[in-house]
Amino acid sequence: MKKSIVIFYFLLLYSLVQLISWGTLVVRLERQRMAMVMGEGSVFLFLLCVGAYFLHRAIKKEDKLREQQQNFLLSVTHELKSPLAAIKLSLQTIVKRDLDRARQVSLLNNSLKDIERLDDLVENMLLATKIENRSYSFPKEEFDFSELVTKISDRLQIHSCGCEQVINPSIKPGIKILGDQFALSSVVTNLIENAVKYSGPCAEVGVELTSKDGHPFLRVSDKGPGIPDTEKMLIFDKFYRVGDENVRKSKGTGLGLFIVKEVLQSHEADISVRDNVPHGAIFEITFN
Repeated sequence: MKKSIVIFYFLLLYSLVQLISWGTLVVRLERQRMAMVMGEGSVFLFLLCVGAYFLHRAIKKEDKLREQQQNFLLSVTHELKSPLAAIKLSLQTIVKRDLDRARQVSLLNNSLKDIERLDDLVENMLLATKIENRSYSFPKEEFDFSELVTKISDRLQIHSCGCEQVINPSIKPGIKILGDQFALSSVVTNLIENAVKYSGPCAEVGVELTSKDGHPFLRVSDKGPGIPDTEKMLIFDKFYRVGDENVRKSKGTGLGLFIVKEVLQSHEADISVRDNVPHGAIFEITFN
């Protein structure tokens, strides 16, 4: 890519030099054509600059996309290796050591959670691919959205902070919705996982489901670093992640919020992002 940019700028410089050289030569030979040369030269120079601007922007955009895709592959590799390593260690411990029943059950439960993480990652990648290829039809049926949010909140709950709950659910029972249960489960999972991931250790994550003006309303809030105003709309782009990729510590593929946006658009639902107080972010979804 860098080689292409160098060649592009070399050709641009060469064109400008040739334009000036030939224009100067024509003016020296026929001074009466100076006005014509200046006019045509200005038009040519203007078109050349406009073309160079758009070509430069396209090259930079392609370069950024390539970098995001490389970061995505690295992130996916890391996301796959971490739970696999944990599962391997748990199973090796069970096989090699004479553990009591309670300890074996604990290790197996941890392995099941890691398997669920892998399953979520694979489902995200498959769903994102189908959405982008327009091969997913979003089959809709009426189902209990309250049960879905409760189930996902319980599954993602972290019980390593003593008696303190990390996810604090406030879910009104009996809220039903007409939609794609599989796709919407991915929406809820991605929002809650992001809130847990970007919040501090054992920081509370709020999950609230209620009815607003007769429509289902979901709010997920975290106590993380927050999202700058300049990036609040960019976070829904594919592969986009907040902050500098070189110093970022949090894991992720950049697919979660892209899926959230696409799924909600197919359900004619609105999503907004605002700052939490004193720090963090709040995602609010209103179903129409």
